[in-house]
Amino acid sequence: MKKHLNTLYVTTQGAYLSKEGETVLVSVEGQKRLQLPVHTLGGIVCFGRVMCSPFLMGFCAGNNIGMSFLTEHGRFMARVQGPVSGNVLLRREQYRQADSPDFSAAMARFTLTGKIANSRTVLQRAIRDHGDKIDQPEVEKAASVLGGALKRIETISNLDELRGVEGEAARSYFSVFDHLITNQKNDFFFKGRNRRPPLDNVNCMLSFLYTLLLHDVRSALEGVGLDPGVGFLHRDRPGRPGLALDMMEEFRSFLADRLALSLINLGQVKDKGFKKSDTGAVIMSDDTRKEVIVTYQKRKQDEILHPFIGEKVAIGILFHVQALLLARYLRGDLDGYPPFIWR
Repeated sequence: MKKHLNTLYVTTQGAYLSKEGETVLVSVEGQKRLQLPVHTLGGIVCFGRVMCSPFLMGFCAGNNIGMSFLTEHGRFMARVQGPVSGNVLLRREQYRQADSPDFSAAMARFTLTGKIANSRTVLQRAIRDHGDKIDQPEVEKAASVLGGALKRIETISNLDELRGVEGEAARSYFSVFDHLITNQKNDFFFKGRNRRPPLDNVNCMLSFLYTLLLHDVRSALEGVGLDPGVGFLHRDRPGRPGLALDMMEEFRSFLADRLALSLINLGQVKDKGFKKSDTGAVIMSDDTRKEVIVTYQKRKQDEILHPFIGEKVAIGILFHVQALLLARYLRGDLDGYPPFIWR
């Protein structure tokens, strides 16, 4: 399973990816820049003006290596994959249960429990580690609101009501997110979540990290044979990977938000690495984008004790563990889906 830690991110504009033997070859202006054996890769993500040979795309599809194509700024465009793996009975059960309001609400409760609990832990860790640098009473107040939200969703069986509680919890969490930024306050500030396009440095980084996270979660779901497009909390919409967005909720604050804060507070990213376009959209420079990707990949190699299986696993493997647990729940091997909850 360790190969799933290795995703190749190609950000150099004008790069060309091709197949050479059992390897993936990356060239720029005819010069070889990188060559990797296929068995070491779990996925390939191409940003912007990156070209791939048809032979390579077929080769990756045949070796279960997902290829995603995004704009230079991280907006998803397309994905290439081979035949869907896994038992067709699993996917049929997924579709049946997605049509059930009761089951969908139950799955949404599991998902939101993970999301809200992990968001609260992020705030509690900030209070513990940086209580002297932040507005502790405000952060404690937000953490208390999230704790109340966790209790409320236990008794709700309606999707719209669950989404309402989720919205309140998210507003409370993001209302104090700026307090968690303890360095470079003049250049990195958070006044609220905005996207499409992001209008400040922090939102630019968050959107980019969420894109990386979505790719990994989607690949994990495909790997166990689930359809990433059919979710429970996120309902069907053309082109939207609903199930991947569902499972991604468990990891947003734990992985993406914490990583963005770490990059800022440790000074790994600087204001000069961002620029504002004529439309007001904030865009990362190529060097900053690479720094974020490298740090994200390194973080995925850190190990953590999984709260349900009781074993230490690399963070990059968590997505695959959760996908397997979801498949077992749908098959009836588990009484419920155990979301990932950071302790």
